[in-house]
Amino acid sequence: MKPFRIIIRGGGDLGSGVAYRLFQCGWQILITEIPQPLVLRRSVAFANAVYEKECTVEGVQAQLCLTSNEIKAINNNKKIAVLVDPENDILKREKFDVCVDARMLKTYQPNILSSNCLMIGLGPGFIAGENCHSVIETKRGHFLGRVIRTGSPQPDTGIPGNVENFTNERVLRSPTRGTILSEAKLGDVFKQGETIAKIGGEELLAPFDGCLRGLMHNDIFVEQCEKVGDLDPRLEPSLIHFISEKALAIAGGVLEAILSYYHEQKT
Repeated sequence: MKPFRIIIRGGGDLGSGVAYRLFQCGWQILITEIPQPLVLRRSVAFANAVYEKECTVEGVQAQLCLTSNEIKAINNNKKIAVLVDPENDILKREKFDVCVDARMLKTYQPNILSSNCLMIGLGPGFIAGENCHSVIETKRGHFLGRVIRTGSPQPDTGIPGNVENFTNERVLRSPTRGTILSEAKLGDVFKQGETIAKIGGEELLAPFDGCLRGLMHNDIFVEQCEKVGDLDPRLEPSLIHFISEKALAIAGGVLEAILSYYHEQKT
């Protein structure tokens, strides 16, 4: 089988889990991003290459392309390419076998379907057969990672997954609108009430004893109550370096969708 060329819109933790698993299959991966990705779990997000120029997730390297002409060389060097291309314009100029929309916008995304490029959507906002060929269930539970070929996934509840009986409490939200400033590093452990960051002059405090699993980059402007971080009650800093089981389950669904689609095309 020739290596597929895969384009993934969005290099957050879920999109990066997909990119990681497809890269391990020997396929060429390009991630497109916005100029200032609002990524939280930076230690497992290839979008971090936009800020750092290069990054590594579980041994897989990603490199930022300054121009689209660098994509092929980066892929040939056994790395994932990351390109700032908010509108995914490169898809109009170059041929890709698969496009995965992993932006998790959770609103309807209009797309024109073509037999030349398999379109796969992740989660709410996609309807199989209408704005994507297949959609992958992203809600935790019995159906997580399943391939939906007709219809829509389950609606978004807005409730994070349960980790040691913590759900909504794990989400760190901005106390006011303003710019994020923090000296904290992912993996740092905080006691309840300790300051994690300052936003617009107000302190973002740890709601319980936990390990900092995610936090937006410094100097990003956010609105009040916007999700800016993630605190993990398990107090195991090493976990920040591993892709989540949710992301890998979704990635497995994407892999199934790709292989089944091209198998049907041949038969």
